[in-house]
Amino acid sequence: MDVAITGSTGLIGSALVADLEADGHRVARLVRPSSSAVDGETITWDPSAGTIDAAALEGIDALVHLAGEGIESRRWTAEQKTRILESRTRSTDMLATTIDALRQPPSVWVSGSAIGYYGDRGDDVLDEAEPPATDFLADVCRQWEAAARTDADTRIAHVRTGIVLAAHGGALRPLLPFFRLGLGGRNGDGSQYWSWISLTDEIAAIRHIIDSDLEGPVNLTAPEPVTNAEFAKALGRALGRPTVLPTPRVALDLRLGRELAEALVYTSARVQPRALLDSGFVFAHTTIDAALRDALEK
Repeated sequence: MDVAITGSTGLIGSALVADLEADGHRVARLVRPSSSAVDGETITWDPSAGTIDAAALEGIDALVHLAGEGIESRRWTAEQKTRILESRTRSTDMLATTIDALRQPPSVWVSGSAIGYYGDRGDDVLDEAEPPATDFLADVCRQWEAAARTDADTRIAHVRTGIVLAAHGGALRPLLPFFRLGLGGRNGDGSQYWSWISLTDEIAAIRHIIDSDLEGPVNLTAPEPVTNAEFAKALGRALGRPTVLPTPRVALDLRLGRELAEALVYTSARVQPRALLDSGFVFAHTTIDAALRDALEK
């Protein structure tokens, strides 16, 4: 296949590029004109300026759109919230307009989203049929998904990704130094659900979506979400360290800001990957212990 990917230098994008290329597929990375850190074939685009090399997208088989300002890259000021939202909606809207103008549009468009769509839902079991919440991240996800639309004959899937487990990036990386020292533990009472997925399964799921007929929202989470307390204990087991000390709320509030800490750490979303399971996708890692072992071994 010929696959074009945005966000190709991120945790998920870089792993997806490597996996596709290892199987002999041709991958073109969409990069900004100022980018110099990307090897291989590239397609120039600049969402902030509204420019893209549309001709280079003619005839591609699949488009995977993962680009966006990092949710946790800095404190949530009003300006940062605007950057988070517009980095997703503007780039997605530009891709939609570009696809509509192509003579040979891609047959499938996998467009990013997140389980932040569901908000803080306690113990409720959530599948793709659930409506969005009304908080900031839910609104970002709702607008992000709405921007991915086209009049072309292109199948569109919105991948609502959970906590991706990898030792070299994502949510796990900043936790490891503390847990390796025996200083890691639950957050708050630890009852909030964390819906996770191994990086291996994240990449396999995206490729499954490309190859299947899945469309619309698709939850990219493992079928057995765990509470924050269970996650902390599992990480302690994987590292052979105790997890008796809870992380003080004030420490995260000071580091991230209260609103961002609440959204990233204390929100509870018990998500089920119903669309993936119904389509026959088989997870490599269905338990948190297996997923953490895989992440740490790599």
